[in-house]
Amino acid sequence: MQKLMVCMKRVVDYNVRVRVKPDGGGVMLDGVKMSLNPFDEIALEEALRIKERVGTVEVLAVSIGVADTQQQLRTALAMGADRAVLVQTDTAVEPLIAAQTFLALVKKENPDLVLLGKQAIDDDANQTGQMLAALWDRPQATYASKVEIKGSAVQVTREVDAGLETIEVDLPAVITVDLRLNEPRYVKLPDIMKAKKKPLEVTSLDALGVAAGQLIKTVKTDPPPQRQKGVMVKDVAELVGVLKQKGLI
Repeated sequence: MQKLMVCMKRVVDYNVRVRVKPDGGGVMLDGVKMSLNPFDEIALEEALRIKERVGTVEVLAVSIGVADTQQQLRTALAMGADRAVLVQTDTAVEPLIAAQTFLALVKKENPDLVLLGKQAIDDDANQTGQMLAALWDRPQATYASKVEIKGSAVQVTREVDAGLETIEVDLPAVITVDLRLNEPRYVKLPDIMKAKKKPLEVTSLDALGVAAGQLIKTVKTDPPPQRQKGVMVKDVAELVGVLKQKGLI
C-alpha cells in the first residue's frame, strides 16, 4: 500500500445553529463558522492510523468547493495529511458531480484506498461514496466501524440494521465511515504551523474534464416548525384522551 486518498467536504460547523435566509432561498452562510464534515474527519483519522500501522504511506486529502475551502484542507494537513488538492468551484456540487470529480482525481493519483464519510451533515445525501465505487468499478464497504488492512485486501466491519457485518474487499476499494470508527485527534498549534508548508494544489473541474451541472433544483428552504407548548395532564386516562384528540393513537 502506497497511497490513501481521503475525500472531504466543507460544511457549516456542527456547533452552529443553522438559519434559513428570509426569502427561503437556502441557508445563511455569511459570517458562519465552517469546518470539515465530521464524518470526513473520521475518515482522515482512520487513514492516518493506517499510515501509522503500515508505515510509508502517503495520505492525500482532497475537496471540492470555493477558494475558502483551503482553510479546511489546511486543517486536514495539520491533522497529518501529507498533501492536499482543492478542486475550486463556486458552483454547488451535487453527489454525482462530486463522484465524477473524485474519480478524475483517482485516475490521476492511483490511490490504493479511498476513504470518505458516509454522508455530509449539510445535505445528508449518503450517495457520493457509492457513486464513486460504481463509476470506478471497484468494491465498496459502507458504514465502516472497523477497518483492517490484510495484504491486498481490507476487512471492514459494517454497521447494519441487524447489528454488525464483517466483509472483505479487494484493493483498491472505497470505504465510507461511520461515527464509531474512531475519534479524530486534536490539532495542536505546532502542527498548524507545519501545515502551512505542506503542498496544497488548486485545480478546477475543467482541468479534470468534469462538466459542472445541476440535476436537482431546490425550490424552497423552510426552517423546522417551532416546538409546540406542552400540555399538563392529571392522569393516564387524560393523557390517552389528549393523544386521541391529536390523532396520535
